[in-house]
Amino acid sequence: MQQTEILLVEDDASLGFIIKDNLEMKGWKVDLFADGLSGWEAFKKKKYSLCILDVMLPKIDGFVIAENIRAINGAVPILFLTARATKEDKIAGFKKGADDYITKPFSIEELQYRVAVFLKRSGADSGNSNSVKLGNYVFDPVNLTLTIGDQKTELTQMEADLLKLFIAQKGTLIKREEILKTVWNSDDYFLGRSLDVFISKLRKYLKADPNIEIVNQFGVGFRLEVK
Repeated sequence: MQQTEILLVEDDASLGFIIKDNLEMKGWKVDLFADGLSGWEAFKKKKYSLCILDVMLPKIDGFVIAENIRAINGAVPILFLTARATKEDKIAGFKKGADDYITKPFSIEELQYRVAVFLKRSGADSGNSNSVKLGNYVFDPVNLTLTIGDQKTELTQMEADLLKLFIAQKGTLIKREEILKTVWNSDDYFLGRSLDVFISKLRKYLKADPNIEIVNQFGVGFRLEVK
């Protein structure tokens, strides 16, 4: 099944990176653009499951993008991100076709929740339901399975969460502390020992594909490599 793709248009580079990174941690693919024209051109070329638009953007503002989107697609959810918090601005956003309106500053957790709700309503919740291709494997994060050919491995929730994190940051060195805080919500020393056990289990599960490797950078962290 195809991975859910989200269009994100945000001209604040730091905020855009944070949003993209955190949404992709949930398993959603995010295309980030820094101006309205680029975002609109991208929408015309690809089928997105959800659009997140800043209002104040270079070249074309978020309201205009929303109007353009609604002219050709009345179903895709649109969420506005903006510092403009007046009632009039919100009403204007909804009139342009917005499904939701999130005022800056906001909680990333709240944004993740709202995105999940809209994707579930639209039947496009790949972050929670669609399988993910990993080399010759198929990973199902909901049913907690890892399949290659006719061989299926049942994962624990922690194993699945750890693998999901590696897939979201494939090719990137993830520090041990980040892994522990993300998966276990703590960087306790003894959990660090448990992490090594979980890494060993994942390596065992993935050994049928020689092109997949979890690389250990001693004392720093791990990186998932797929050749």
